[in-house]
Amino acid sequence: MSSRLPGQKQGRRAGLDRRRDAADLVGRKTPLELHGWLGEDRLFTPMGYEPGYDYPLLVWLRDESTPRRFDLARVMTRVSLRNFIAVQPMPETAAPPTTSTEEMVWRSIDRVCERLSIHGRRIFLVGHGHGGTEAFRIACRYPEAFGGVVSLGGPFPLDEGLFARIAELRRLPMLLCCRHGRSGGSRAAHVDRTLRLFHAAGASLAMRIYPDRSHLAPCVLADVNRWLMDEVCGTPASVPTLSTS
Repeated sequence: MSSRLPGQKQGRRAGLDRRRDAADLVGRKTPLELHGWLGEDRLFTPMGYEPGYDYPLLVWLRDESTPRRFDLARVMTRVSLRNFIAVQPMPETAAPPTTSTEEMVWRSIDRVCERLSIHGRRIFLVGHGHGGTEAFRIACRYPEAFGGVVSLGGPFPLDEGLFARIAELRRLPMLLCCRHGRSGGSRAAHVDRTLRLFHAAGASLAMRIYPDRSHLAPCVLADVNRWLMDEVCGTPASVPTLSTS
């Protein structure tokens, strides 16, 4: 199992040159995706990267059920250009086909922590659609490894016994962003069961409900940025929250 802790920074001078180039690309509104030096994973580095500052890390899990391409650079420019380092785990060509999403997450975290300045207690799982559901699964299995989890449209996986480590889970911040659509009967029932589960367990789940729009809309991602920074800085949430705590 990965240690999931920042190790000795390697190749800092070469990496810093790459990050300066990346900041220039962001200034020209060019998609920021660095490949190769971080394997096949997609990486986002913030503008004005400071090697002496330990950044929060967002590990993005895309919705594998849709053929639509997930653009990490575009999504992160809507979240924040300066607050976070982000990585999107990608399957490697040479990796066994049975490699799980969980294994790719640990691999990506280790790679980023070896090369960039990451705060070991501020690693967040963020998932879109089915990726959000998988983010809930991984975070509930290893709650001590993450600073929080965000799901954009991915329902919490009920009936999977994910609350076995209840003491640690009570300290794990979670955010669920979901849409209020036309066919909301079964969705509303699932949300109700989810809230009841968290309330009975004494765990906390913040929830945002939006009109029927994309989970990656600018207003949604702006709320995600505020929620994440509230957790990083320890300040009260500035956006109305439905919480089960």
